[in-house]
Amino acid sequence: MAIEGRGSGYWKANLRVIWICLIIWALVSYGFGIIFRPLISGIKIGGTDLGFWFAQQGSILVFIVLIFFYAWRMNKLDREHGVDE
Repeated sequence: MAIEGRGSGYWKANLRVIWICLIIWALVSYGFGIIFRPLISGIKIGGTDLGFWFAQQGSILVFIVLIFFYAWRMNKLDREHGVDE
């Protein structure tokens, strides 16, 4: 029973991290790059508008940051729940 409780907590924490990463990814990729682009097009960054920047570079950079965040957070969760390598 104790093992199931620990596994359940680990899985819930894992899913929470996944959902947070997916929400951030969707907001940046679809939200800022497509849906909210007209609202942020007046802001200039790197010689172009912010919406275009998110569509072309920003979403890729955020995705790379999310990969490193996910790896760091999962390593921490693994250690906390005793399932690290």
